[in-house]
Amino acid sequence: MSIQTDDYRTKSTLETFGFLPEFTADEIYDQIVYIINQGWNCSIEHEDPANTSAHYWGMWKLPMFGERDPNAVLAEIDQCRSAYPNHVIRLIGYDNYTQCQGHNFVVYRPRGM
Repeated sequence: MSIQTDDYRTKSTLETFGFLPEFTADEIYDQIVYIINQGWNCSIEHEDPANTSAHYWGMWKLPMFGERDPNAVLAEIDQCRSAYPNHVIRLIGYDNYTQCQGHNFVVYRPRGM
């Protein structure tokens, strides 16, 4: 069995769950609930697909400090997607205690990526 390197290089895997199929809306909701239940703060970032590996991603507004409603986080993701329909969008859970990212994953990829 040999690895097709051309196929491997063209498949873009991003962040924690990059090797899995795209999440359904329910699975994204469950991940948001997980972030909130850990006491972490949600933040949304977006970037043009061509630049996802080149530099830091742009932040959508400020992190949602203290937000406990998963639907509010989903609404912000939808607003970001409306403003940047051709960008990759990821959700991050910031851990205040360790002062680092506790969780992150892509919630939206444009078609063809």
